[in-house]
Amino acid sequence: MTPDATPYDAILLVSFGGPEKPEDVVPFLENVTRGRGIPRERLEEVGEHYFLFGGRSPINDHNREFLAALREDLDGAGIDLPLYWGNRNWDPYLTDTLRQMTADGVTRAACFVTSAYSSYSSCRQYRENLFDAVAGAGEGAPRLDKLRHYFNHPGFVEPVVDATLAALADLPEEVREGAHLAFVTHSVPLSMNDGSGPDGGAYVRQHRSVADVVVERVREETGRRHPHALVFCSRSGAPHVPWLEPDVNDHLADVQAAGAPAVVMVPIGFVSDHMEVVYDLDTEATATAEKLGLPVTRAATAGVDPRFVATVRDLLLERAAVERGEEVVRAAVGSEPACWDVCPVGCCPNARAAERPALAGADS
Repeated sequence: MTPDATPYDAILLVSFGGPEKPEDVVPFLENVTRGRGIPRERLEEVGEHYFLFGGRSPINDHNREFLAALREDLDGAGIDLPLYWGNRNWDPYLTDTLRQMTADGVTRAACFVTSAYSSYSSCRQYRENLFDAVAGAGEGAPRLDKLRHYFNHPGFVEPVVDATLAALADLPEEVREGAHLAFVTHSVPLSMNDGSGPDGGAYVRQHRSVADVVVERVREETGRRHPHALVFCSRSGAPHVPWLEPDVNDHLADVQAAGAPAVVMVPIGFVSDHMEVVYDLDTEATATAEKLGLPVTRAATAGVDPRFVATVRDLLLERAAVERGEEVVRAAVGSEPACWDVCPVGCCPNARAAERPALAGADS
């Protein structure tokens, strides 16, 4: 029987965006930091990370690959919904995509966001951008429903488990058993974590839940419970504003001093190998480890693993059933329950503009 995606007639992939050539870099960073008063000289300094890779972020290419894999997955399941893609900060922009969806007659779309966790920057800010895009599309714009957070969906977690096992296997045998697992995600201001989720602290709590699942699954496979920690990368705020720590580079130095024979970096905060992975981990943190004489490997992200791609289909059909008033069983692993469909009032507030409207929430 063909799966029923009613009431949805389209799927919208929502992502961050990234530059695709050198002349895009500073304008892209201006989009990302708009309203924060960051001088152009600082943006040019940050832009050097992109110029190391020819001025091109990997993220758009990863999204194209993911969309192709998702099309194949949906076709295989008999789900004939059009796929659209819109970014917050670079072409294809969300507003342009919403205009195309409106012209195509889309009435209601399910939105899959390439951020798995709860926080202002990984959830509500996207919801604000969706509101702006719908407003910019004009009369007849489709209704947009954001699919739930999927940090603890087995389709996301199981690829991370397998990637961690593979990265451990890549270490020299003599250091493998005692290797430390560093679970890495994007740092955010302490205040953003404190406001994340309906009750606060969800950003860190959700990551720790995933890390705990991975550590236990690795133990089941190898018989070894590896020491581990949640660490952070990509801090970008003013020096006087406290952000989540420790930084991954500082952490590598600390565990090496404490006697760790090797480290596996597990980028659980990221769904693909975009700039925070290929620069912050593969380039900068790897160079730090080399200076320390510390063997290090990096686990792969979920990327286009078929289990992760199929997660979109599972979330789509789950939400469609909910909207039709049916009972559903929500897939989730670890200590945190499956997340809410509609973000509660006050969830992940915008510290700079608390009253800015957003879609897909109880306050929409």
